[in-house]
Amino acid sequence: MKHNVALQFEDGVTRIIQCDAHEPVCDAAYRARINIPLDCRDGACGTCKSHCESGTYTLGAYIEDALAGDEAASGYVLTCQMRVTSDCVIRIPVTSDACKVEVAEYEGRLAQIVRDSPTTMSFSLETAQPLSFLPGQYVNLKVPASEAARSYSFSSAPERAKLSFLIRDVPNGAMSAFMRQQAKPGDVMTFTGPYGSFYLRPVVRPVLMLAGGTGLAPFLSMLTWLNAHPCAHPIRLAYGVNTVADLVELSALDTLKAELPDFDYVTCVADRDSDHPRLGYVTDHLQPTDLHDGNVDVYVCGPPPMVDGIRQWMSGAGVIPANFHFEKFSSTAQGQAA
Repeated sequence: MKHNVALQFEDGVTRIIQCDAHEPVCDAAYRARINIPLDCRDGACGTCKSHCESGTYTLGAYIEDALAGDEAASGYVLTCQMRVTSDCVIRIPVTSDACKVEVAEYEGRLAQIVRDSPTTMSFSLETAQPLSFLPGQYVNLKVPASEAARSYSFSSAPERAKLSFLIRDVPNGAMSAFMRQQAKPGDVMTFTGPYGSFYLRPVVRPVLMLAGGTGLAPFLSMLTWLNAHPCAHPIRLAYGVNTVADLVELSALDTLKAELPDFDYVTCVADRDSDHPRLGYVTDHLQPTDLHDGNVDVYVCGPPPMVDGIRQWMSGAGVIPANFHFEKFSSTAQGQAA
């Protein structure tokens, strides 16, 4: 039986390989032309020591000098001895360049373009095969007939041949201008990836998701994936924008709320002249109880002021979450959504 193993490198590059249950992970990586650091292959040197973030596996013979008992208990593995028994995510403590990982390039045909609001648009690409990535990750998408490329998070779940994206409509932006003026269904677009260390970890406690503007995209990917893989913990999303017109994908969120056990979300609008029931910033509508006395994993995606503001709010609340995962993106027009 084959399992998908996501190798997450220090520089954010991710490669997903297939690994047979009987073979060491390092051998599966070499088959995929990925040179994980390795010396002895006997569990004696510790050169291939990595950390398994999720999944199940067995470890063969090794000595304690290579992998101490407390390390093994906390998820560290030797890829020369590790044999997976499920899909896994493994953090490799070197860069992709050091492992001679080639950039993976894909192409897809533009299937649909939708103007969601005056400031946002969404589009989808159809690929020949379903694409593997970790929910929350992004790709670098090339602007056709240009050398420019833009980084966009998936708003769709992994393992699908139809990839969706939610992006900011930036005045004079290279991709925005292409989508507005030239793009048509059937156009071929190329991209590389997946990339990013902002992705959904195993849900072992309550989760708090905080989105600013089109920072909603990776959460749609995570939530759609969770809808097919339900968890036993509450999931909450707070979604902040500048104006009411900027609120998008609410029907998708309503569907997820109806289908995903113990999921709920709230929206807020920074424009104080709005008639929206919740005005201000995301932090204005959080309570210390949302942090579950620290027993919570917090995910934040939005402009830098938003991420920094949430850090300050948590500090003021006097609660440190179990994990704080964030992704900042630069967009002057979105800064106020913090």
